[in-house]
Amino acid sequence: MANLPDGSPVNAASPSLQPVASGERIAVLDMLRGAALLGILLMNIEAFSGPLDLAFTGIDAHWQGIDYWADAFVYVFVQGKFFTLFSLLFGAGFAVMAQRAEVAGRGFTPFYLRRSAGLLLIGLFHALLVWSGDILVMYALVSLPLLACREAPRSWLPWMGVMLYLGGVVMMLMVGAMVSMASAEDVQKMLAEARQSIDQQRLVYGHGSWMQANVQRLSEFGTSMGALLITGPEVLGMFLIGSWFAGSGALVAPERFPRLYAVLRWIALPLGLLVTVLGVAWKPYLVPGAYDLPVTAAMALVTIGGLLMCLGYLAWIVRWRTQLGWLAPVGRMALTHYLAQSLVCTLLFYHYGLGWFEVMPRSVQLLSALLLFASQVVISHLWLRRFRFGPMEWLWRAMTYGQLPAMRRDAGQG
Repeated sequence: MANLPDGSPVNAASPSLQPVASGERIAVLDMLRGAALLGILLMNIEAFSGPLDLAFTGIDAHWQGIDYWADAFVYVFVQGKFFTLFSLLFGAGFAVMAQRAEVAGRGFTPFYLRRSAGLLLIGLFHALLVWSGDILVMYALVSLPLLACREAPRSWLPWMGVMLYLGGVVMMLMVGAMVSMASAEDVQKMLAEARQSIDQQRLVYGHGSWMQANVQRLSEFGTSMGALLITGPEVLGMFLIGSWFAGSGALVAPERFPRLYAVLRWIALPLGLLVTVLGVAWKPYLVPGAYDLPVTAAMALVTIGGLLMCLGYLAWIVRWRTQLGWLAPVGRMALTHYLAQSLVCTLLFYHYGLGWFEVMPRSVQLLSALLLFASQVVISHLWLRRFRFGPMEWLWRAMTYGQLPAMRRDAGQG
């Protein structure tokens, strides 16, 4: 059994790249994925329970009391922090797979392209048939330029990542500058289009059938692809930062990087919180369609703060990894649970399900998200006692490796 540069094992005698057995996994990555999955659900629950275009718009003044503070909590401490962490972990997984291929002496590019194609197919089904807030299609597309960065010197990766992330912020500010220079008539038209889109989402998801919702999702898919101009560089930046964290050994052997983690815990996290609060104080609520320069500047502050807070969260989770080990099984089934969250929540809130669209108070949304995640923790522990992979992880591996991996624990290794 050979070892990766970070000390984790890889079966170099294997005739081809094989699905990773549970004994070869890097536990801290799974633990971080579990934490990120909770944060993503706390963020997304707003977009499930009402119009997607009304979600992620800051602190909505129509909420009162505990619901207002629940909305503020998510905007300041959750939104944009765990999505970036999830992206970082995708890049970390890329680095681990590349290292395994190099140590095993096997070709990596064809395998990786099949993996990306599989993720793209799963993402398309999710985006078009379940929920239009999908991130998998974006990950699959952005994974291609990540492959092109594979030969970059490792020491360059975090700096390249930060520059790309900030490039997305610059693009956001450029959009704001262009909107600020637009005529009053054009601005009113954008606001009207945003209101029309929200009304359409209310009509379809609050009162329509599943087939009508699919037509709406197809329409929204094109809009989401347009957002790649801003979100694409940010996601690729996090991929590269994650590649450095895994490739350098900073995740597997954090004790070798005490100064880095001290900076992330005690400087990056408080600084990120301060920058975020400044952006929130400047523009607590972002009116849909109103993307002038002051609005995008406030959004830019929140986005920059989100990167710093994400890294701070990562550092604290790594610090508490012994106590948070119960999150690892959820992280091992992250794809399954991410898709399950969409399926369960759309069936709860959309008209073709229970029809609770725009009914649930904000605080109850968060409580529901916590209960759903708690059930996923229990399911993960029970499922992985008998099976090696989650259902969607098994399907993704089958698409990637061109073979059906053994699912039951007693049917193969792990």
